[in-house]
Amino acid sequence: MKESEHFERDTVYSTAVRAGKRTYFFDVRQTKNGEKYLTITESKKRFDNGLGKFVFDKHKIFLYREDFDSFRSCFDEMITFINTGEKTGFLADDRLESDFTDVDFDSLDVNKD
Repeated sequence: MKESEHFERDTVYSTAVRAGKRTYFFDVRQTKNGEKYLTITESKKRFDNGLGKFVFDKHKIFLYREDFDSFRSCFDEMITFINTGEKTGFLADDRLESDFTDVDFDSLDVNKD
């Protein structure tokens, strides 16, 4: 299946934001059972010396309906702190579940999509 066919099949709404050298794609997608979710893709163009051409580094975040409120609250808290220095008290620790697994992000392959 071509990427464009896949895009048309499960993407129901899409928009993009240019931010300097990066582009952020916001896509509402739908599962086979009709549940909608959000993907946010950061895309950055860079020159790959090994290949001798420009390539795009892409990183994706998947947000599901049950996580929207917590994500929005945390996002709003961070924006408020950046703009005003004010901490709103919605602590990140309160959002983490006790069975949270520690992840060593340095060990992840950041070039995989």
